[in-house]
Amino acid sequence: MTAGPAPVTVRLRRAGHGDAPLRVLLLHGLAGGANVWDDYLGLAGHGHELWAAELPWRAEAVPDWSRHPPAHWTARAMAQVPGGPDVVVAHSFGAAALLALLDGQGMPAADLAPAGVDAFSWHRLRGVVLVSPFYRADPGQFDWETISYYLNGFDRILADGLRVRSGGRIVGELRQEMALKVRERIGPYGWTGFFDTYLRTPYLDTRRLAGPCLVIGGEDDFAAFPSDSEALGAALPDATVKILGGCGHFAMIERAAEFAALTDSFLGAAATRTRPGPGGGCRTPNQHAREQF
Repeated sequence: MTAGPAPVTVRLRRAGHGDAPLRVLLLHGLAGGANVWDDYLGLAGHGHELWAAELPWRAEAVPDWSRHPPAHWTARAMAQVPGGPDVVVAHSFGAAALLALLDGQGMPAADLAPAGVDAFSWHRLRGVVLVSPFYRADPGQFDWETISYYLNGFDRILADGLRVRSGGRIVGELRQEMALKVRERIGPYGWTGFFDTYLRTPYLDTRRLAGPCLVIGGEDDFAAFPSDSEALGAALPDATVKILGGCGHFAMIERAAEFAALTDSFLGAAATRTRPGPGGGCRTPNQHAREQF
């Protein structure tokens, strides 16, 4: 990989309050950025410590990021939070990348949880919030029509993201032109990295993801359908699913106040739980993730 911006950076966006504030890491989706959380940051309560990552699949698209699996980059982001995050809030492809990490997809054997240790204990997490996650429970749910939808309609999905994030200010041909430019920056390898991660979701061993999860979907989401959120919630051992009416793919923007209330309630409960300790076979993720690239 040529020299350039760091593939992963994590920045403290809001300091916490109290002796031991909850450390929360925010992960964005494909072609997004840390600014997707700005509305939530303005509404979040409880005084938790909020960190936001810039991931290599951001809008500027770090070249060649797909040489490594999404779990690799997620682990690097988690490793940059001092002491590691207590809770991770992840959107869209970021949620898929987080699930891949928790399942150990594409990770070195040395970084996998031993038999009998659940993924939340291994990564010392008190909870996870998954926003508009991509998930299907059965490989048979993927067919050629599914591939065509996400490949040939990719620019439509990107254009809707531009519409929401711009507050409707980018319209018409300009929005479509910008969507096509973003699609070019992502490129075939970036798209394939996204879709391959989606294709692998039926193989997630969700029984090992035993910690508390909040799954938030949008009733009108045509990228990660509400059925994906419902199926994931049904597959996870300890999950609450909320489908927001009149909401698309960006609940943290489109339904910012409702999203903040749901997330803050979940974080408040997480703060009362004891964090898994190193004595339980846990480690700070991820030594491999600190290596080059």
